[in-house]
Amino acid sequence: MDLRRLKHLVALADERHFGRAAERVHLSQPAFSRSVQAAESELGLALFDRGLPEVRCTAAGAFVIERARKLLFDTRCLERDVALFREQLLGDLAFGVGPFPAVSLVPRLLVRLRARYPGIQTRVEVNNWKYLLEHLRAEELDFFVADTRSVPQDHDLSIRPVGRQRAGFFVRKGHPLLAQAQVQPADLLPFGIACVRLPPSISAVLAGLFGLPPGERMPIALECDDLHLLKAVALASDTVLAAPDGAVAAEVTKGDLQALSLAGWPPMHSEMGVVSLKGRSFSPSAEFAVAELGALAADDADAFAPGESRTAS
Repeated sequence: MDLRRLKHLVALADERHFGRAAERVHLSQPAFSRSVQAAESELGLALFDRGLPEVRCTAAGAFVIERARKLLFDTRCLERDVALFREQLLGDLAFGVGPFPAVSLVPRLLVRLRARYPGIQTRVEVNNWKYLLEHLRAEELDFFVADTRSVPQDHDLSIRPVGRQRAGFFVRKGHPLLAQAQVQPADLLPFGIACVRLPPSISAVLAGLFGLPPGERMPIALECDDLHLLKAVALASDTVLAAPDGAVAAEVTKGDLQALSLAGWPPMHSEMGVVSLKGRSFSPSAEFAVAELGALAADDADAFAPGESRTAS
């Protein structure tokens, strides 16, 4: 069976409608139907149930479609690897970034990337890990870097640790909390906390550390995946910012933001990792980018070592 026909089967499994599937592969509906029927005849199996409001895979169809997807993916990987080999250092790089590394790591990475590979075109998507994973699986991204604690350990994914990023709570210069001799976690809540969207598991841990009853949701006053926006709000109000040390290093150095030392508060950190599709080769520029991310994270770990950390442990 040729690859073109396998693409038709996958399109019908995805669209669940002959008309939409035919449009997706740029065929007339009669020609598309003949292609599907020919595949079923060749395999000697009924692959789809047609007597329902939506076309659905039979058990045999689901079996065939799963393998067809893998074969088509491997074919695209081969075509891509051949193109990379032929073009050597030329080509494009597309990767995704979570909100924390978008501020703390990626600006420096892009400077190094532009210096090493000035001839490539680079596209960067900044978003939460769920969005990035969806676009990675659609093969729109070469990889993404984010906090991987909530990323599923699925068989089609490769997760490469990059390093930990220490984090803490930060307030503007002159904030009322800075006048207190000792700050308790609960003291932060009346001022409101600003942070990126938190996975439920991490939110539950924070709620416990803040002394909230079991099952009570962690109150977040401002939730946004744009850390630049969150910093702007914290600098102009009494809102407390939760962020990685590296993301606010410039503001802390200038004295515009100050870290809070919380009584009895354990060190906070994020687990940064690079997520890619298993079995897909990296281009030279992607390999360079991933290696540099690890180097930058290591530099930050040294710069904000526990002995120098501004967050109480």
